[in-house]
Amino acid sequence: MAMRVAGRRFGLATALALSLAWSGAPALAAPKDQLTAAAPASVGVSSERLARLDALMKDLVASGHLPGATTMLVRHGKVVSFETYGARSFGGPPMTKDTIFRIYSQTKPVTGVAMMILFEEGKWKLDDPVSKYVPEFANLRVYKGVNADGSFVTEAADRPPTMREIMSHTGGFAYGLNPDNPIDKAYVSTGVLGSRSGQEFVEKVAKLPLVGPPGKQWKYSVAVDIQGFIVEKLSGQGLPDFMQTRIFDPLKMKDTGFWVPAEKADRLASLYAWNSKEKKVQPAEGFMVLDVTKPPVVASGGGGLVSTNADYARFCQMLLNGGELDGARILSPATVKLMAADHLPDAILDNPKSEFSKASGKGFGLDFMVVNDPARAGTLAGKGTYSWGGAAGTWFWIDPENDLFFLGMIHVLGKDGDPALRDLDERAATLVYQALTHPEK
Repeated sequence: MAMRVAGRRFGLATALALSLAWSGAPALAAPKDQLTAAAPASVGVSSERLARLDALMKDLVASGHLPGATTMLVRHGKVVSFETYGARSFGGPPMTKDTIFRIYSQTKPVTGVAMMILFEEGKWKLDDPVSKYVPEFANLRVYKGVNADGSFVTEAADRPPTMREIMSHTGGFAYGLNPDNPIDKAYVSTGVLGSRSGQEFVEKVAKLPLVGPPGKQWKYSVAVDIQGFIVEKLSGQGLPDFMQTRIFDPLKMKDTGFWVPAEKADRLASLYAWNSKEKKVQPAEGFMVLDVTKPPVVASGGGGLVSTNADYARFCQMLLNGGELDGARILSPATVKLMAADHLPDAILDNPKSEFSKASGKGFGLDFMVVNDPARAGTLAGKGTYSWGGAAGTWFWIDPENDLFFLGMIHVLGKDGDPALRDLDERAATLVYQALTHPEK
């Protein structure tokens, strides 16, 4: 389901509403900035079968693979399950529904929405060359090999990547995540992601070769940080301000942003990482441990946000509703459909070795992964389900066919090294869908 690669606290009234709903009693009205609870059976979900998901999450905490987690399932606009497990840190305070997580690449869909707000305003078109907005990318070169002295052998790209390609990771850029790839190594050695300004960032990227010609391969990349830079240029606002005024404030996402104010610091979950030598999770160290106690020098559109499960749920429900929530319209229904459509060219989809292909049943939209063929993808999710996740294990998917979305939040970098956490998103998806008694709308 999701790629392996801030909200209001629930007060007494909502807590009571949740407990009544899950006991089968009528739910009390929830405050306007919270999704309303409902009994699972009322929206076609079996409480007994959904308990299998609870059992999995409790076991992961009890066996020490996770300090804690939160999960939420929403169907037909109703919260049928919002659970907390364990603690914010090993030996620390209990996990709560307003715990704040670093969501890393789960930032990407939010940046994609910011881009599409400007798309709707006529500020750019999908097949525009990205160099129209980032002139530094007008003369990019393509990697061909490495000289004896370690320098790159390159050739001129036949054209710049398009805006569609930077939103579907087919522009040819890299990220610095693959230590065996010389281009990725160069992204690390030149400090691309450590740039002190957006302008410095794009200049560094422009000096490095593309991994291949635009449109010919899917490669996860800095493309969404490029999008964040473009949002700033086209809007005249910093990315944090644009997201705050155009997305977070309208959606009442009260705990989402690029840093955690001091008064909320005690709600931040501790960050862990899988230690392959010790075979256990330990406190995280290194460059991935972002300092979120103060505003960043450069706001990362690709991975800089913090959020809560309750907050991100409002973002997901907005998308599932076709771009609107509680009277706040962020995008049109047609734009949401465009984002969730597969934008990969046949040259990629027809390649069975591609991560996203007809053989895999998965494609890629505008900052989302998309399920094209559930049977080939090996999922119970509906066709057209779209999703993504973050480096520390947060994940979500939105399923329009079954009118539901799911959110899971954990805080472990490199979780795929732990067999118990590997493919957690896919296992959770199976446990959610086997609990549906009335699939589809």
